[in-house]
Amino acid sequence: MNIILFGFMGTGKTSIGKRLAERLGWTFADMDELIEQREGKSIADLFAQKGEPYFRKLEKTLVAELALGEHQVISTGGGVVLDPENIRRLQACGRCVCLRADEDTILKRVQENTQRPLLEQGEKSARLRALLHQRQPLYDAIPLQLDTTTHSLEDAVQILAEMIP
Repeated sequence: MNIILFGFMGTGKTSIGKRLAERLGWTFADMDELIEQREGKSIADLFAQKGEPYFRKLEKTLVAELALGEHQVISTGGGVVLDPENIRRLQACGRCVCLRADEDTILKRVQENTQRPLLEQGEKSARLRALLHQRQPLYDAIPLQLDTTTHSLEDAVQILAEMIP
């Protein structure tokens, strides 16, 4: 079994995922970090140089690979939900949880980060709201949900540990 964390950027997938994996004694896999390591480029550079379709193809290949593993906490990229096959594969290999936070909290968490290529196309808060609105129905379809807006990191990890049998 695996635990797969979905959610929009800035909801805590990486920080919560790392702590949860430590607590469980499992492997932590951050999809964006793995893609950056394998490609030798940042996500922002991949988007700029090769485009979003190329990145989504890398993401899909990595989903297929990670779905074969066991005892992993997987932090997905925020856009992994855009491909229904990604969701099916990940749901088949473990428990999926969607982390969420309110728009203002997300904006505060990602405001200074320049490594978010989809937010660098126009005014950041307007772009964030548009992307979140576009993806929200896909995030809402994931049965287990945890709002991280007001939870500390440790509280979120504790709640997740209790949610996942």
